Order: sequence, then C-alpha cells, then structure tokens
Amino acid sequence: MDRFQDPAELVEVLGDWASARGPLYRKLSGAMARAMRAGDLPHGERLPSERDLARMLQVSRATVVAAYDELRGNGMIASLRGSGTRVNLKPVKRRAGSDGRVPGGRATSIFQRLVDGPGEVISLAFAVEPAAPELADAVRELVDDDLTDLLGDVGYHPRGFPPFRDAIAAYYERMSVPTVPDQVLVTTGAQQALGLVAQMYLRLGSTVVVESPSWPGCLDVFRAAGAKMISVPLDDEGISADGLAQACGEHQPALLYVMPTYHNPTGRLMSAHRRQRVAEIAARFEVPVLEDNAYTSFNAGASSQVPPIAAYAPDGSEVITVGSLAKAVWGGLRMGWLRAPGGIIERLARYKVLADLASPVLDQAIAAKILPRLDVIAAGREQVVRARLHQLCELLSADLPEWNWQLPDGGSALWVELPDTDARVFAQIALRHGVEVVPGAAADPTGGHDNYLRLPFTFPEETLTELVRRLQRAWLELRRHGPESSSLSPSV
Repeated sequence: MDRFQDPAELVEVLGDWASARGPLYRKLSGAMARAMRAGDLPHGERLPSERDLARMLQVSRATVVAAYDELRGNGMIASLRGSGTRVNLKPVKRRAGSDGRVPGGRATSIFQRLVDGPGEVISLAFAVEPAAPELADAVRELVDDDLTDLLGDVGYHPRGFPPFRDAIAAYYERMSVPTVPDQVLVTTGAQQALGLVAQMYLRLGSTVVVESPSWPGCLDVFRAAGAKMISVPLDDEGISADGLAQACGEHQPALLYVMPTYHNPTGRLMSAHRRQRVAEIAARFEVPVLEDNAYTSFNAGASSQVPPIAAYAPDGSEVITVGSLAKAVWGGLRMGWLRAPGGIIERLARYKVLADLASPVLDQAIAAKILPRLDVIAAGREQVVRARLHQLCELLSADLPEWNWQLPDGGSALWVELPDTDARVFAQIALRHGVEVVPGAAADPTGGHDNYLRLPFTFPEETLTELVRRLQRAWLELRRHGPESSSLSPSV
C-alpha cells in the first residue's frame, strides 16, 4: 500500500500521458483515471502531494491541482486531513495479476511501448533494426529445399528442432566451449530463457546478484519470482571482481546474472581475464551463473574473439549461457537458447514444456540456416551502424555538449550521463517534445544511475537528426525552468 506516494512510481504507470490531446491538466487527469479504472492505481492508494508530483512531471503545481480537482469532482479521489489524497475508485474485478504488471516493476513502460507500437513519439524504449538481408535468403532456401520434409515432421520438439540444436552446439565449439546437442535447449527468445531459469532457481526471498546498471526487463523477471537483488558495480573490464566476491560471501545468492558480451545498457565487453575471475568466484561460492549474451556488436566477428564465461568454468560449476538471434538478425525471429550442463538442461526442458510445449519448427529451421552466417551478417551491418553511431555522437557534441558518454565496445546504444539532472524528471519534459526516454533509474534501483539515460543509435539518419533536435529543445526547457509550447515534426 502507498507505493504510489512516490511520484516516480506513479509516473511509471502514466506512460506517455503528455502526448494526448487537450489541456495539460486534463491529459494528466485522464491518464490517472485510466490507470484507476484498470486497477493499476488501486483503491485506497495514497497519491503524491501536488508539489512532489509537479516537480517530477516538470509542470506547474497549478496543473496538478487542477488535475486532482477534476478527479475529486468525479469522485475518483478523496482528500482527508492527515491521510492525504487517496484513490476512491474500485476497478472492475479481475483475477489477480491479469493486467500483466509486476509489482514494483521498472520495465513497464518498455514493454507497454512494444504493445502500443510506434506513433509520432520517438521511443527510446528499445533498439531495433530491420531484418538482415540474409534472412530472406534463408527463407527462400527453406522453401525451395526443405519445406516438404519439414511439413511431414511431427512438429513437436520440446528441447528444440535437432538441426538447430546441432547448429547451436557447433556455434559454441567455434567459441572454445565444447558442446553437444544435449547441452542445448531452444527457447522462444532470450526473454523466455531468462524466465525459465528464474522459475527453476528462484523462490520467494531468493537473492540474485546483478550488475549495476542492468537491463530493466531482467530485473522485473527476477522480481516476479519474488527475488531480491544485490547490485555490484561495473568497472572498465566488467562486473567488479572484488564486489562480486563480497556479495557472494555476504548474501549466498541463488543466482548471478551478468551480461558479459556488450552489456546492456553500457555496451561494455567483459575482458577474458574478468570472465575467468567471475567463473572462479562463482565456483568458489557455489553460485550458479546466468550469462546473457543476447546482445551484438558493430565490430564484425568481435564477439567470437572472447569466449563465454562457460569456457572458463571449473569442473562441476553451473554456468548457463543465453543466446538469441533477435538482436543479431531480426526482432521478429524469436529464437533463443540456453546452453548448460546436460542435467540442468534436462530440468529446464520440463519448465519449457509447461510453458509452450515447443518452439515453432519453421522458425527453428530458418534459424539453423542463419546461425552459421552471423559473422557475415555482422560484417554487413558494421559500416551502417558505425556511421549512425558517428552521426549521433557528432549531433550530441554540437547540440548537447553538456552531456557525457563513453563510446561503447558494442551493442546498439549510448549510455549518457546528464549533468546534475534526474533523468526521470528530464523524461517528462522530453515526452512533451515527442521523445520517450527510459531513465537510468529503471536500470539501477539503487539510485546510482538516476542521472543516466539509454540512447539507441539504430534509427535512420533523418530520425537521429530529429531525435537530437527534440532532445535539445527539451533540455533547453529544463534549463530555463519554464514550459515551452511546440509542435512536433513527424517521426520517421
């Protein structure tokens, strides 16, 4: 109860409220009313004060007062001396959890943007690109050479379509991780892989050690399992080895989650030496390692030059490696996998069967043809991605010189530091200028990165130019401490 007294928590459920039509106070009251009817703002929940909410939304206090007055006049909120302003509307009854929200979740806006789809707002919630051209070739080959035999197949392969599992095993062999197909479980994307591992390893009250910052989506998966998280900071080589050893010794975690290959959101590549140290520390404290290598590089073939943490794992240790084709090839090719010791894969396969029986065979057959071509695909994209990164850096240097960032080792975004500014506050102004920002607080619940935001560079050149223009105008408004009315140019 009273979670939403924190204005930052309330802002999370309001989404892109400022992009609606009408006066600002009515946009705000309308978004709050929708959240109440949906049950996202529960009956009896205490709301932030007008002053605190106005500060977080970067609007005048009069705007919030007018919004609250409208809700109060409609009987949706009530104010009592000593108990503040509370929601006074009971939503339509629904089964617990049917709205898909994770209590205390940080990735709500990211997932909601996937549901809502694109609009005139330029969303920084996720970094996506069109399909690699090699995918079309693989589809044509499948139709010409394999479709008849495939359609005669039974269609159910809970562990994964055998040719795809063979291709994954060969992929790890090339990365110095000897693997047989029985050590592979195919999943419907990396997200399902994380969910299956969380189901198997985590219980209410379990502890997970994570990097700081980390990806909000994985944090919500662990929260949904009832786990608590211990954050360990990064240095130039990856997760701090000393910090990791201390966390494992003090908290006896049920799981360690790391993103060694082009960490999201920083784009950092963990060094080979640090991967070995992580494997040794985890083995010493008997902590299973979940390494998420679903992210890709703009350096052709670079990801294959540093083997996964699994390559350094001492005998008897548990290292579970996640891979995916969504970032490397196409978001619509929802093919992921888990690579782990055979006994662990056997147990995870049971959770997989309960989830969806098996992943689509046609998709796996295409993926089996694509996987050996990943280096070729990366090389083909390298020039375009580097050009976009260079363009974005030039635009930011010219138009937003106060912002700071480091060039990433790989991945698809810049991790940008805003000077003396909570990115949650800036996000509200940016939204009114047509940009949906994911603040650093979503990636680090400890508060250590509240002044950061993730800025993808996967957009076309004209969109990057428009994006920085809107961000510059939002930043000028914030620095001037005054609202600015403006019309949006269409998002490309």
